[in-house]
Amino acid sequence: MRVFKFGGASLKDPPSIRNMIDIVRKHGQPPLLIVVSAMGKTTNAIEQVFDHYRRTGNAGPAFDELRDYHHRIMRELFEPGNSVFGAVDLLFDRALQTLQDPHPYDAGYDQIIAYGELISSTIIHHLALQDGLPAIWMDARNFISTDETFREGKVDWELTQKKVSELKPVLADKIVLTQGFIGKAPSGLTTTLGREGSDYSAAIFASLLGARSVTIWKDVPGVMSADPKRLPDPVVFSELPYQEAAEMTYYGASVIHPKTIKPLANARIPLYVKSFDDPSLPGTVIHECRIPRLPPLVVFKDNQCLISCKVTDYTFISEEQISMIFQHLSSLDIRINVMQNSAISFSFCIDFRESRVSALIKELQKNFEVYYNAGLTLITVKNYDAESFEKYRKLDGVLLEQVSRSTLQVLVRSNPR
Repeated sequence: MRVFKFGGASLKDPPSIRNMIDIVRKHGQPPLLIVVSAMGKTTNAIEQVFDHYRRTGNAGPAFDELRDYHHRIMRELFEPGNSVFGAVDLLFDRALQTLQDPHPYDAGYDQIIAYGELISSTIIHHLALQDGLPAIWMDARNFISTDETFREGKVDWELTQKKVSELKPVLADKIVLTQGFIGKAPSGLTTTLGREGSDYSAAIFASLLGARSVTIWKDVPGVMSADPKRLPDPVVFSELPYQEAAEMTYYGASVIHPKTIKPLANARIPLYVKSFDDPSLPGTVIHECRIPRLPPLVVFKDNQCLISCKVTDYTFISEEQISMIFQHLSSLDIRINVMQNSAISFSFCIDFRESRVSALIKELQKNFEVYYNAGLTLITVKNYDAESFEKYRKLDGVLLEQVSRSTLQVLVRSNPR
């Protein structure tokens, strides 16, 4: 049994979707479970709709544009009158109703954002059936159970295991098609597993079903030593150890979601990252292996915020004060990307999410002088050599620098190339 995951870039238009179906036909006979993301930039578009509704009380033109985008795709894939049109229109109608539900911001976000995956998987399911594939549509929320942490749902592994085991007899002769990124809380509300969390969904299903492998189909030839949009001629890794891949994702490498590696490594399930543009390429396999020397890996993490807390009574910053800072971070579910302390201050870099950063600063100001800079880029150079070490240390606008035996991190004002 195998698990395939297709992201938004591999589902962005009719040719891409047909290519996805062709890959499944050639490489994915049952037993197979397929996890799909929302199509193209749909998640971004739904975020705009949600924010517009919160400000104005109406969905705005972006909602109609999103519906039209999916209708254009369907018109190229299906004959008029196909039942897919009614099924997708029903989902859009429900999405519009969902916008009106009086949830707090994060809970409301999760309820509406899930429609991207629900719509995408519905279209793909109808196309798979049209093309003669033995596919069955399943709602991931009926299998992945989480707590009530909206936008970062924590998986209830025991309950999820019980539910996922129900898929085993179905997989005997069917291709199960389901959604990434979404789960369900005990209250029955939809939760999400973190932005770009479809990879994690694939790993959850794979680990609990005892899959032989997971394959993530991407718009790149494999895991690379840098984002090719940022740096020229990056190296494609043929293989990587689980630990190396986990550290890459921790530092912000976007090719794989950070939570993906752990369940697969624990179950010793190999993860393949392959090109959906050219499935014949070998791609990268992440598994249990040893590689003596890896080239430098460069990761750019944008939209960062540096916060500095300075004591107000001229004493040195203490463990008690640092503990207080971490308690505030924990209560707001904010993760530190890099941190540094001096005699009288403690500085840390986090992802900039305006509502949470504002709430954090408000709490910190009760005990500290607080300074912050937003719009920053964190650059991590893992396995640095002499050349890369010097290059990134000497960048303009460095606000913070941290060096360990194998890793250099610099936080810069601009967005360097």
